[in-house]
Amino acid sequence: MPLLELIIFAALAAIVLYQLYSVLGRRVGRQPEDKPAAEGQPSPVRPVERVLEASEEAEGVALSGLAAVRARDPNFDLSHFLHGAKSAYQMIVNAFAAGERETLRNLLSDEVYSAFESAISAREAEGRTETVEFLHPPRADMEKAEVEGDAARVTVRFLAELRGRTKDERGEAVDDRRTAELWTFERNLKSRDPNWTLVHVDAAEA
Repeated sequence: MPLLELIIFAALAAIVLYQLYSVLGRRVGRQPEDKPAAEGQPSPVRPVERVLEASEEAEGVALSGLAAVRARDPNFDLSHFLHGAKSAYQMIVNAFAAGERETLRNLLSDEVYSAFESAISAREAEGRTETVEFLHPPRADMEKAEVEGDAARVTVRFLAELRGRTKDERGEAVDDRRTAELWTFERNLKSRDPNWTLVHVDAAEA
């Protein structure tokens, strides 16, 4: 065989051997020298960031609204409260019209009572008397609730249709009207007295 052909075959053989080594010489899969994990020993895992439960996320966050009231007074029931607020609303409106100061004194804060008493005194000074009739049961809806210190406050929107009769020396006047007001009731959460007091009155949109 000519020398040139021997050189060519030798070169081709070297290329083939190199390619075989480049494939078979790699570490593919688990090698015999690799130590298997001990039986029953968990495989190492990447640390996972801890996820807080919803209750843990809420812990320490200031509560607001009804949740704040119920947190301090677990017995607070909104439906029961609104029923009582509606009764108080009718009682206060009727007592104001009739000038029943003693009834108002027990239901109003000092500031609100002072305003009501001044209006009653002015009406009496003018020689006027007034009566009020509810044409339909008033509607009561909670507007907002809050807790500040030991005081719980709930604001209620009242919608009512009233018929007022006013009498003076000139005769009697009848006035049918629809009213919308925001009344804020307050209660000391540390007190054993379960009653709420009217502390603020605002006009509202009907």
